[in-house]
Amino acid sequence: MKSSYNSHIKRIVLGLLIFAVVGFVAKMVLTPKSFGKYGPYRADAIDEEANQEIRHMTNASCLSCHPYEANIHLTGLHKTISCEFCHGPYADHVKAGKVYGKLPVKKKEEIKVLCLRCHNKAIQARPGEVIKTVIMPEHLEEQKVKVSHTCDQCHHVHAPLKYINRAKKIVGIKEKS
Repeated sequence: MKSSYNSHIKRIVLGLLIFAVVGFVAKMVLTPKSFGKYGPYRADAIDEEANQEIRHMTNASCLSCHPYEANIHLTGLHKTISCEFCHGPYADHVKAGKVYGKLPVKKKEEIKVLCLRCHNKAIQARPGEVIKTVIMPEHLEEQKVKVSHTCDQCHHVHAPLKYINRAKKIVGIKEKS
């Protein structure tokens, strides 16, 4: 049998045609039915996301059950920081309006590690403006305390300057303008 001059082209075209048919069938079988209802998206994804269990809440959710901490937190420098940033997700603590589990309380070295997540570097707030923070262990050395001290030995964790300001008032130290 004699091969024609363009038989290789016929094989390539046949291969591409088979590839296109298999691809089209796969697309029809594998594409979800709701795809394309709202443009190039899967419409069922909206309902799936809306039905996800809520894991995170606002500070108001936490502070409504913790009035003592609310009073301190809302007057301190940490008032804009989410309770969940330090304590973990709301859903790990409350489910269906009832206490479901205890959130771990940070102690000793854990507190220092937690505080240093933010307080061990300069935080750029706006162009040319840096949020005042501390750098360890220089802060402890400047305060003339042991480098092994933890943050909560001098600072209240919910309102960091509460103890410091109280001590300054007792001693009679005035803030510099």
